[in-house]
Amino acid sequence: MSDEARDRFEIPKEMRTMAEASFEQARKTFEKFVAAAQAAAGSIEERGATVREGAKDVREKAVAYAEKNVQASLDHAQLLLKAKDLPEVMRLQSEYVQAQMRALAEQASEMSQIVGKAAIEAAKPKV
Repeated sequence: MSDEARDRFEIPKEMRTMAEASFEQARKTFEKFVAAAQAAAGSIEERGATVREGAKDVREKAVAYAEKNVQASLDHAQLLLKAKDLPEVMRLQSEYVQAQMRALAEQASEMSQIVGKAAIEAAKPKV
């Protein structure tokens, strides 16, 4: 491939559409996850001072996850911009989607543990 052809490399419309769909799916999944975490945090906050710490942990973790996921998306976009050919774009997209799905699963598991711990603390009788 000549330097001129490499400089003019454009992502085919079909690949761009697939990448956008994958990104949209990951974004929607994360938005649902954050909404559920926020709803859980809101209901936990109603339990009083004992639970505020747990709700704070949930909020902090949700923000940290959001920051991590946005950074991963930006890093991925930067890698796509540097792709030299279609196979590299496909490989990068596949790796990104797999990594994001793993990250979202881990985040959901961690958030579940945090919310569960907060709920247990909230249910403890006050002494």
